[in-house]
Amino acid sequence: MAFKQLKLWFDKDLAKMLSAKLTESGHSINKAKFVKEVDKGVQALELKDRVELIADLLLKHLGEDYKKGLACLVDILGPENEEETGMFKEYYWVMPIAKFVEKYGLNNYAVSIKALGEITKRNTSEYAIRPFIEKYPERTVAQMLKWSKSKNFHLRRLASEGGRPRLPWASKIDAFINDPSPLIPILENLKDDSVKYVQKSVANCMNDILKDNFEIGQSLINDWEKAPTKECQWIIGHSLRNFKKKEDPWALGVLAKIGEK
Repeated sequence: MAFKQLKLWFDKDLAKMLSAKLTESGHSINKAKFVKEVDKGVQALELKDRVELIADLLLKHLGEDYKKGLACLVDILGPENEEETGMFKEYYWVMPIAKFVEKYGLNNYAVSIKALGEITKRNTSEYAIRPFIEKYPERTVAQMLKWSKSKNFHLRRLASEGGRPRLPWASKIDAFINDPSPLIPILENLKDDSVKYVQKSVANCMNDILKDNFEIGQSLINDWEKAPTKECQWIIGHSLRNFKKKEDPWALGVLAKIGEK
């Protein structure tokens, strides 16, 4: 993927790629018409709208049947990403598939959640899962709790990142801004995670919680800092980065304690 604006990768060449993957996997799509409509539609659009347009056209050209279309799209995902990077470099083309699930899959929970798990192993489902959290909070949080124990670090990371109350470039989750307690068991499962990709997400989720529910976040960190692993030490330090800049006495005290261990 050569250097150019990310939005410019969502064009007729991506449409050709997607249609080729579909036809190679034995799924029917009018490649010429699909590519033409994508090319015409994206010209005046920015990144998010380009991704959404391609998702809309995938539904249209796969027959307007969500479940059948989803099965076709999951079929072309290919090998899982075994690295902590590459979600946008090698797997950028998966973004319209995530949007496809986000926009059209809310009434088909089981197949959609399963697909989001597969998508996040290549790109990310951190944005696509948020409408499911809002519509099916208990069910989705329970699934995220299961993911937090997964052997797959992409799923563990989704368990944290998808629930961030203030995820950048995404709509806020007001329920978790008002009460982040459903996230606590997930973060507890991940506080000693060995993968930096997951650690960063846990720290960022904690940072979000501290912004709106300082006492809850403070209590959790006070508990963690009693006997932290080196992984948990890093998470605490990154969680408190903004408080450190402000020279917050409590945060500086915590950082001094974990620095001594």
